[in-house]
Amino acid sequence: MSEEFLYFIWQNQLFNKKELYTSDGEIIEVINSGTRNTDSGPDFFNAKIKIGETIWAGNVEIHVKSSDWYKHSHEKDKAYDSLILHVVNENDKEVYNTQGIKLETAKILFDNKYLESYKELLESKLWINCENQINKVESIYINSWLNTLLVERLEQKSQVVKRILEKNKNDWEETLYQLVARNFGLNTNSLPFELLAKSLPQKILAKHKNNILQIEALLFGQAGFLNDELDDNYYNQLKVEYKILKQKYSLITLETHLWKFLRIRPSNFPTIRISQFANLIYKSVNLFSKILETEKVSQIVDLLNVRASEYWNNHYQFGKTTDENETKSLGKSSIDIIIINSIVPLLFMYGKMRDNEGLCEQSLDFLNNIKAEKNNVISKWSEIGIKAENAFDSQSLLQLKNSYCDKNECLKCLIGNKIILNNATNN
Repeated sequence: MSEEFLYFIWQNQLFNKKELYTSDGEIIEVINSGTRNTDSGPDFFNAKIKIGETIWAGNVEIHVKSSDWYKHSHEKDKAYDSLILHVVNENDKEVYNTQGIKLETAKILFDNKYLESYKELLESKLWINCENQINKVESIYINSWLNTLLVERLEQKSQVVKRILEKNKNDWEETLYQLVARNFGLNTNSLPFELLAKSLPQKILAKHKNNILQIEALLFGQAGFLNDELDDNYYNQLKVEYKILKQKYSLITLETHLWKFLRIRPSNFPTIRISQFANLIYKSVNLFSKILETEKVSQIVDLLNVRASEYWNNHYQFGKTTDENETKSLGKSSIDIIIINSIVPLLFMYGKMRDNEGLCEQSLDFLNNIKAEKNNVISKWSEIGIKAENAFDSQSLLQLKNSYCDKNECLKCLIGNKIILNNATNN
């Protein structure tokens, strides 16, 4: 028995309503079980109950045993002084708040079929616990839950944006620059790209916005790729420029070993990505300001539609020519990832901080107009009948898998709740 299961029983009012009494024997009627609190403080806010002839409105705390009150040190916490009810599965001890007032405590009784249904779901050895049952849940509930999960995911991502923004002293351009840089590195080189952006402020690059050679020199030099002796004109031009600029701005070069080339497609080599990133800076120095002016996701795609410099048409690494000769453009899937993971969370956070609900809605709409991500998780969801039509769906499904399914949080999941209730009712 867990507290989480008791939350489920209380929230859905699955207890025996005719046998709900205080420890003093007074009848309790639950008018509203309240709103679940996921932060510190009482478990449920704004509940409404009737004890005897008196109606009470306030907070409810739930424990497996009443003595858990003292294990959690609630008797010392004034946040729990406003409780209207202490709900338990086993009433083994009287409890008092910080003012020495005895709390009304109620032992809830419920049919064991709900616990058995929950345990049965947890015992599944499938990819997700409800893999063989999710298709029995009505689509209206699934879609509603996915909408909730997307907002939850954006809230989490926007907190990351907020922390970066605070470190950048509320500079939105610098924050977006660092976020976009990280996603240019994909999974393998995200960290060195992030370190590169932090070591080379966007403000410095902005001073050279009309000179792509100097922008590339700064980025390649800072990344540690200009330390060799090569018989290569382009390389040596960059090297000369960087030597001057490094001294001018007192820059500290990254270690080259941070960058990974193994098991990566040549088109995603960090050298190609850095050149593409340099061309993005050259094309759109004040990227954040430009993005705020956009109304459609296609306009953002146009801003991010960049290519590596001509040198890289027949190179993947400095000094090593290839037989092919083709433009190395940033692929559409890479552009989508940057929008999903960098731009949308930043716009969502910006909208929240400016009380601009329209901008928050626009960020959600952008996801509706981007293709669903392609990865193993989304493919598996499709196999069990849950198809992602766009990035809105795929982001929601990633949140569901990572934050609920993988953690066995079926009791916190609307889909899990429906399955537990359906199985208990039908058994």
